[in-house]
Amino acid sequence: MVWITIVLVLSISLNIYLYVKRTLHYKQLEYAHLKLQQIVQDKTDEKLLLYTDNTQIQSLLTQINRLVDYNQMIAADYNRIERSMRKMLSNISHDIKTPLTVILGYTEMIANDESLNRQQLKSLLKIVNSKAEEVIELINKFFELAKLESDDKTIDISKVNINEICRKKVLDYYDILSSRDFEVSILIPEENHYALVNEIEMERVLDNLISNAIKYGADGKMLGLELKADKKHVYIVVSDKGKGINEIHKEHVFDRMYTMDDSRNNLYQGSGLGLTITKTLVEKMGGEILLESMPYERTAFTVKLNKFIG
Repeated sequence: MVWITIVLVLSISLNIYLYVKRTLHYKQLEYAHLKLQQIVQDKTDEKLLLYTDNTQIQSLLTQINRLVDYNQMIAADYNRIERSMRKMLSNISHDIKTPLTVILGYTEMIANDESLNRQQLKSLLKIVNSKAEEVIELINKFFELAKLESDDKTIDISKVNINEICRKKVLDYYDILSSRDFEVSILIPEENHYALVNEIEMERVLDNLISNAIKYGADGKMLGLELKADKKHVYIVVSDKGKGINEIHKEHVFDRMYTMDDSRNNLYQGSGLGLTITKTLVEKMGGEILLESMPYERTAFTVKLNKFIG
């Protein structure tokens, strides 16, 4: 009889324990559900905090928090892209409106001012043509970037002599640099370095960077171009001694449509497309572009490319 009583008491105790435990787990799960609902509804960056000794619930909470982190990251990226798109539309609208206003003004003058002589007409038409080319250039760059970012444009990669490209670009800009009294520092080794790139796109990258250095480094009156390599990579460094890029802008200078007074991302009528296109092209070729800047001492863009190893 005593044994039966003991077994009965143990059985009842066990059932009570299991009931309490199940109830506790239920409350924990209910809390997690309500808290997660609140996080999603209020779009906060909170996490699920729940102290429990149940390993299954701990594992579940860990995975839920990872999912929350991912969702918050996606939301942040979406908001950033949305802001970028709004700014892009604002910049594009402004940059197109300015030359179009000039075009409309001069065409109205040509149409209504009968006193204009042939030379004056020719001069006005030259301005109209120049402004029309600005609009076309901006539109072309905008759609080019859109194609690059949507993967609609294929860039073929092959073995390319980077020494020859660097020498060619120096010669292309020799007259401009001379006319502006730039000091030129060229460090291209005798040993040929080959990289896996697209030759045409690589020339465009250097065109963008050299033009950028001439335009925004004009105060320093110096252009540097250095080519070097290690066992795995080839490096092209384009530098100047101009006003440089403020520390707070370095992180964003390659962002699409990012413009500011102290930035250099104004290669195309202030649209903020130039350095973005340059970075995108480099990355499409499997490379990387880096920036370092000390105002009026040295501002350098370094293009890091995959070396051809035969």
